[in-house]
Amino acid sequence: MFDVLKIASISLLTIIVSLISPASPAAGWPMFRGAPDLTGVASGRLPEQPTLLWSFKTQGPIKSSAAIVGNRVFIGSNDRHLYALDFATGKQLWTFTNSEPIESSPLVLNGTVLVGSSDANLYALDSDTGKQLWKFETGDKILGAPNWFVNGDKTNILVGSYDFKLYCLDAATGRSNWVFETGNYINGSPAVSDGVATFGGCDGVLYSVTLTNGSLAFSNEIGAPIAASIALAGGRAYFGHYENKFLCVDLKTGSNAWTFSERQFPYFSSPAVTKDRVLFGGRDKKLHCVSRADGKPIWSFATRGKVDSSPVVCGDKVVIGSDDGRLYLVSLKDGKDLWSYEIGQAIESSPAVADDKIVIGCDDGTIYCFGMKGN
Repeated sequence: MFDVLKIASISLLTIIVSLISPASPAAGWPMFRGAPDLTGVASGRLPEQPTLLWSFKTQGPIKSSAAIVGNRVFIGSNDRHLYALDFATGKQLWTFTNSEPIESSPLVLNGTVLVGSSDANLYALDSDTGKQLWKFETGDKILGAPNWFVNGDKTNILVGSYDFKLYCLDAATGRSNWVFETGNYINGSPAVSDGVATFGGCDGVLYSVTLTNGSLAFSNEIGAPIAASIALAGGRAYFGHYENKFLCVDLKTGSNAWTFSERQFPYFSSPAVTKDRVLFGGRDKKLHCVSRADGKPIWSFATRGKVDSSPVVCGDKVVIGSDDGRLYLVSLKDGKDLWSYEIGQAIESSPAVADDKIVIGCDDGTIYCFGMKGN
């Protein structure tokens, strides 16, 4: 099933890794899935029974997932705005408006907010004021979140577009460093680890691209569209696809390490990866937990709607949204239902977790923050 088109040599990867500084996660939740490897694991501990601390109403559905840095929350809405809110109160601090919906999740980096838009632009904004610093135009809409890496003394931004291309840009100026072209839409965010960016395409191919120059490290013919973002851990890529399978691929050999397939439903949710488990939602209305070593099922948790929202692991709990209109807390150990909150409309946004609080958007156009009263 897997056709390895090109494998980078071990010596080349060693050189690349020595040249590129690992992207260290900032405090809080500064980007989609929390950190550049997109593993979806948060620090701290969530309360047993979270309370709604605040909510903020926008004028359109929210597919974007929040970034949280310091005392601010940043999130996009289909009402064409990016919002900056006070993390403690939910009060609006500033908004940025463009011409199309913002489904992309923002990245906050060194005082700059970077976010894609359906108007085909990647925007860089001052995080304090929302003032536009620069924008970069691609050939089609940007739905996936940007990612980043450091090469020498230069910080770089990665973003995929529906124009079939992955772009590497200078973070300070927005100028293009290199472009890598695929055969179809890039819907997810590229994951960064060990000197490469790894991502799936709607052309059914898993790509790893060398960060220094955008050359192909390797590609695997998966044979089904990969719409979700990849998670990287321990030299392996974890992801689901539209033909009802969830895969683990060894990035060193390009081979399939294991495959999970339970029912005939696609996977759009991006996984969370812990030291021994992988968790992901499915359109079979379930949250799945499998062994990281071999993909064997550990437990599953049933909701009443498809689960396109991506789970976040925090301590001994997993938080996930569902199209059934509920936000759930589930035990990491055994999948036991610990708590839920009924919002009433589909939750496609993924949770952001920081300071023992949860921030999530909903198709009802509202941003919700849950935590412990007085925290």
